Amino acid sequence: MFLQQLINGLALGSIYALIAIGYSLVFGVLKLVNFANGSIYMLGGFLSLVLFNKFQSSFLLCFALALIINGLVGFCLDFFALRRLRKTNATRLVGLITTMGFGTVIDNFVMLFFSNATVPYPNIINFGSFRIGNAIISSTQIIIFLSVVLILLLMSFLVYGTKIGKAMRATSQNADAARLMGVNVNGVISMTFILSAILAGVSGTLVGMYYQMIDFTSGFSIGMKTMAAAVLGGVGSLPGAVAGGLIIGIVESLGAAYISSAYRNAFAFIVLIIVVLFLPNGLFGKEKISKV
Repeated sequence: MFLQQLINGLALGSIYALIAIGYSLVFGVLKLVNFANGSIYMLGGFLSLVLFNKFQSSFLLCFALALIINGLVGFCLDFFALRRLRKTNATRLVGLITTMGFGTVIDNFVMLFFSNATVPYPNIINFGSFRIGNAIISSTQIIIFLSVVLILLLMSFLVYGTKIGKAMRATSQNADAARLMGVNVNGVISMTFILSAILAGVSGTLVGMYYQMIDFTSGFSIGMKTMAAAVLGGVGSLPGAVAGGLIIGIVESLGAAYISSAYRNAFAFIVLIIVVLFLPNGLFGKEKISKV
């Protein structure tokens, strides 16, 4: 039973980690808590399903189109909701509240135009399963885990090995100085939101196929656990986001199996509180030194 719950926790944690990577990207560049991330995740899952049901064509094609739309939603969040706030030097609290409002708009949009009930979801990545002892590992779980590893490597290369990644890091350190050095700060921030929304869309689709269902309320709980995963690993750290997501997924799965499934949503935040009490910057976070 332990091995089975460990495998289930790794699959669940991989989903949290995937969204937390995008969350950490936005916070790392803009120092902004994006509360719309959970809603964008849910929207991505619905878009893949709706496009597939409507056109009945290749699911991969519909999936790619859904990611493009999700990326545009991420761009709209920055362009229409946040860019004006940066021009007026609004506080980060205003930006946080704005992302909450944007997320609420997405939730109501899905409820009105797609569905306000739980709907079935096809699992096209179910190619069977195999046993390790008494534990069963499905192809869906393996694909989810491998997707996280691949995306972590790609995002790490993007941030630390490319010109756009250098621009992201420069913007994160000092946006005004980066602008003076010729960096298109608004373009960098918009690109970060696009990447974050695409990663959320990938997660929403994988979760829908994993549980074979989706509903418009799923974004809130996932969004809160994603934030917990990012804080646990160290906000702004990509490896930390993955580690935090995996830890929360494993703890949630084991706690639901050995204690009570009724409290599974509380386990993640219990772990978060314990870690932050002893490691305020998270597992991989670095203490920020301010020069005076």
